[in-house]
Amino acid sequence: MAETLPRPRPGAVSRLAGVTARHPIATVVAWVLLLALAVGTAVFGLTGETLFQRLEGDAPSVDGEASHADDVLAGDEAERESYTVLVYGVPWTDPGAAAITADLAAELAGDDAVTLAAPFGVPPLADGSPDPRVARLVAEDGEGFLITATVEGSATEEPPAALVDEVLTTVQEAADDFRAEFPDATVEVGGSSLIVDSILAISENDLRRGETVALPIALVVMLIVFGGFIAAGVPLVGAGAAIGGGLGILFGVTLVTDIDTTVINVVTAVGLGLSIDYGLLMVSRFREEYRGRAGVDGIGRATRLAAIARTAGSAGRTVVFSGVIFLIASAGLLVFEPRMVRAVGLGAMAVTLIAIVSALTLIPALLSLTGDRLLRPGLLTRIPGVGRLISRFGDVAPKEGFFSKLTRRVQRHPAIVTIACALALIIVGSPIATLRLANTSVDATPSSSVQYDFIRTLETEFPDATTPRVALVTQTEADGEEWGQAVADLEHVASVGDTREVGEAWQTDVRLDDPQNGVAVVGEIRADRAAVQADARANGLGDAWVTGTDARTTDLGNSLLASAPWAVLILALGTIVLMFLMTGSLVIPIKALVASALSLGASIGVLVWGFEMGNFAGIMGFDASTVHGVDVLVLLLTFIFGFGLAMDYEMFILSRIKEQADAGVEATEAIAIGLQRSGRIITSAALIIIVVFAGFATGDLMVIKQLGTALAVAVLLDATLVRCLLVPAFMTWQRRIMWWAPRWMKRLHARFGLTD
Repeated sequence: MAETLPRPRPGAVSRLAGVTARHPIATVVAWVLLLALAVGTAVFGLTGETLFQRLEGDAPSVDGEASHADDVLAGDEAERESYTVLVYGVPWTDPGAAAITADLAAELAGDDAVTLAAPFGVPPLADGSPDPRVARLVAEDGEGFLITATVEGSATEEPPAALVDEVLTTVQEAADDFRAEFPDATVEVGGSSLIVDSILAISENDLRRGETVALPIALVVMLIVFGGFIAAGVPLVGAGAAIGGGLGILFGVTLVTDIDTTVINVVTAVGLGLSIDYGLLMVSRFREEYRGRAGVDGIGRATRLAAIARTAGSAGRTVVFSGVIFLIASAGLLVFEPRMVRAVGLGAMAVTLIAIVSALTLIPALLSLTGDRLLRPGLLTRIPGVGRLISRFGDVAPKEGFFSKLTRRVQRHPAIVTIACALALIIVGSPIATLRLANTSVDATPSSSVQYDFIRTLETEFPDATTPRVALVTQTEADGEEWGQAVADLEHVASVGDTREVGEAWQTDVRLDDPQNGVAVVGEIRADRAAVQADARANGLGDAWVTGTDARTTDLGNSLLASAPWAVLILALGTIVLMFLMTGSLVIPIKALVASALSLGASIGVLVWGFEMGNFAGIMGFDASTVHGVDVLVLLLTFIFGFGLAMDYEMFILSRIKEQADAGVEATEAIAIGLQRSGRIITSAALIIIVVFAGFATGDLMVIKQLGTALAVAVLLDATLVRCLLVPAFMTWQRRIMWWAPRWMKRLHARFGLTD
């Protein structure tokens, strides 16, 4: 099989792989030392803090109207830390509750930096309802109350850590007193820092769970592909290198900027998938090359090194092209405003670089050390039934098989198949028409969080004490009341609260009939604001803003949308240039862009159907009522990373087809042979990627659950419907123009075209 392949010119990739293959032990030792440094830094840190201890738990945000309104409401810029005792099931007028609260106040009274807010001590109104000054601290039905202890810092310094810990301990002791006094009541302690700590713990657990699910199944897939533990283990070693190196680099990133918990999980999943894919491709091609050359030159070091060089010149070159496209896609994230998005982009670029370098240095070194054993039948092939399974699904495909037969069937009616596949993808993606944006980092707190009961009870029984989904902010009370009256008549607005003074402004909360309508209500309020604001200014009143959870989500979506054209330009232009330099064709990269757009649109459609419409709630174990749409961050990362992964398989297939075309094979036959020789590896690589992302989708954080599902579906559609049917059908249908480019571009390719 290998004798028919064109011999690539020796180049940088082959030389690099050749050096590491000739000095395998030194290469492996160097990698071990570098990874020990990286992992040690991430686990133990340079300042006593581990990587996970340096992570933030904030939701992605941008500088927009809502953030400006929040700054106005904050008034002074003093840092503060608050802890709240939530008691539900006890009337707020209960004297026993007041006595426990008085004891808590007495214990906290020794420091002026500590203040306590509670509804006790303020007489109720004549009708028995709480005074408006403390109404937000009382449950809607009067059967509960909140007590909040706040530790004040300054504009430049956070509250003293020792004092914060002391206050938390005192508050928790008071909660224990409430539990003892009222055993049937719900008593919880919550606060922003406690919520962040719980999210960090869940993120770390999700990471371990994702790896625990993905790696064993990936090993089983590679055992079936390669038939032995040694060959299957080589790509996993590369995966370990990518993950370990990536964690070390991410720790370095935390020294210059804050990064979120989501970044770790996303970057780890991407690095794991890419490195296994690249390792799988290198090992498979090496086994093919070594078998071919061993049949002529015999087994030995010289033959092994020559096979490694040819592997690097073909599969290694494909890895470079694929990796560079993924780097370009990740670089597109750097144009967006949210710090979290840029951090994901930097992390993805880092692990992609490590995956590429690992495939071109560490993998050749391991192949050099284990090469001869990779040709021998593994122990698994001797197990009855397993050997037949391995021969059917192994990495080295026969000249004729399932994929070549499928391709020839497709080639009988290429136009019909092309149109049918495109229509199928459009239909699968049709739910995207009802897409609603959400911020699941805020909405969908996992039930496994130790703060879940606190958050849910607060939302259901103390709605006025929660962060409003929509709020009006004005500089005068009259302006707020007037605007509130106008907003109350809008569709999906259930009611409008009283206008109250907060910080340096006045806030009016807007209650919705359904949280899913929040983003739409924000848009409608802002669209109708011009007349209200002009009228207010004419009467000498101040500016007006809209804030709240859904307003911040709207601002985030608008910011991402504003930067999206630049990201698309970077991605499309980079892909066209790189694929043109590789193939000399202008049609092929445009075809790749269109096919990827169709498969990504379909994956988003599945995401909307499964999460926004709640159809995945049962199988994936989440509360559909807390998921109000597709996470804004997930939508962006699905398009970016989904495209990068799709280009992986495009490159795998295209490199094989181009080898045949360059060797003078007729166009339709080149497509069939290319699919046959790459089909098994693409299927195996896609299955592993699906397993990796599905493993992370079993986690509890909704943003990771949605992203894992979306990327798994994107890869599934791309590796089956797109690569096995749409691509060969379209390439056959348009074979006369498939390698076309203008003459001036052909001259450029002749001069600057990329080879090994």
